[in-house]
Amino acid sequence: MGKRKFSAEFKTNIVLELLKEEKQIGELATEHELNPNQLRNWRKEFLENAIKVFSESEQEKDLRAKEKALDEERTQLMAEVGQLTNENDWLKKKSEEAFGFGWETKFGFKK
Repeated sequence: MGKRKFSAEFKTNIVLELLKEEKQIGELATEHELNPNQLRNWRKEFLENAIKVFSESEQEKDLRAKEKALDEERTQLMAEVGQLTNENDWLKKKSEEAFGFGWETKFGFKK
């Protein structure tokens, strides 16, 4: 028989149940068909890594700053695209007024 795999959600729920101290570790282990040592290991790992939930590494801060800069750049570029689209539409309209319908073919303009 192979090793059983447990989802992070399952492990978290078991550890939270264990931390409530409503049931003994042996009782929980029996209930879920687990080894009590496995539960102790999960609890230890959970508590050792709990601080990571509330801390942010320098790498994460840098990544967040880069994402913000890219979002600002994208917003600026979208505004420029909008402005250029408006100017292009205006120029097409004025060209048609000045040179008449079909002016593109007269001057070799390709769409």
